[in-house]
Amino acid sequence: MKKIIFLCTLLVCSLFTFAQASATATSSGLVVEQIAISKTTDMNFGNMAASPLSGVITLYSNSTRVASGGVVLPATSGTVAAAQFAITGFPNSTYAITLPSSCVLDKGSDHMTSNNFTSSPSTTGQIDGNGNSTLSVGADLLVGANQPAGQYLSTVGFTVSVNYN
Repeated sequence: MKKIIFLCTLLVCSLFTFAQASATATSSGLVVEQIAISKTTDMNFGNMAASPLSGVITLYSNSTRVASGGVVLPATSGTVAAAQFAITGFPNSTYAITLPSSCVLDKGSDHMTSNNFTSSPSTTGQIDGNGNSTLSVGADLLVGANQPAGQYLSTVGFTVSVNYN
């Protein structure tokens, strides 16, 4: 009887030993180059004329512009340019775009505000197979009634950010 119990116990232990299995996995990771952005062209709303009424110049990301309200676009447009940025990073990856909410342009104690920033591509861009992409940014410029004449500059500028998706 003891031999039978011992034999059964040995048989059960042997079954549990053979029921165990294992596998080995490897791990890996790829460090990609950081995404980078650099300005290639500053934003310029061009020449404009104020009137007794306030107005808005909308500068599109393709460097075209329209005026509404009291602001007038003269025949001599001056330099009109959407801001341009060069994006570099890991080929074929996508990135999210963060635009500023506003920017102040100053001429001494006189100010104008730009807001409603837009971009092309609009919210997500893609880096090409060579690791490059271009981002164009436009905005609205709020021109006050009887805005004093002169060259207005954004002394602080505005920041556009990109981040891998």
